Amino acid sequence: MSAERYLTHPTFGMLYRVAPVGEAKDLYATLYAQRIFFLVTLQPRGATFEVIPLMDARHYAEQNLARARREGPEAVKHWRDLFDQTFI
Repeated sequence: MSAERYLTHPTFGMLYRVAPVGEAKDLYATLYAQRIFFLVTLQPRGATFEVIPLMDARHYAEQNLARARREGPEAVKHWRDLFDQTFI
């Protein structure tokens, strides 16, 4: 299970991690207005933010849930709770 992660976006403020997406990429959402989603790529000299639509964000989060099911029940609970909080 992963710890909570937060980033600060220069325009939209605090973001929280919704799901890992791939190598050095994570899905983040705005903390206060939870309908703006970003694919964030962390690099040695900063981060890049790419705005993505809600349905794409949900797709990435569902893929993460499928991966978590293979890891074990404690990982699934954490990611399922975060998924429900974000998309339902």
